Amino acid sequence: MENLSFLEKYKRDHQHPMNKLTHAIGIPMIVVSIPVVFWSWQWALALFVVGWIFQFIGHAFEGNPPSFFKNPIYLLVGPLWILKRVAGFVTGKPLK
Repeated sequence: MENLSFLEKYKRDHQHPMNKLTHAIGIPMIVVSIPVVFWSWQWALALFVVGWIFQFIGHAFEGNPPSFFKNPIYLLVGPLWILKRVAGFVTGKPLK
């Protein structure tokens, strides 16, 4: 049995470049939709739905189901994964 952290498992399930790209777009859209709901529920809904469409398109390329189907904790791991990738890009230290 593998003894990987949630982040390591998430990274393993997101290897295809197109999946990484669609997640880099979709996850921020979903996260931003949450506070936007207080100003415009229509924009929030649009961001949320389109963000999820990006997620599922990415998983079609990857050929696997979204990680949160296995465990809902991955709904929090996804944004953390994006933040770590952005931090790695900014600092020049890629996500390990």
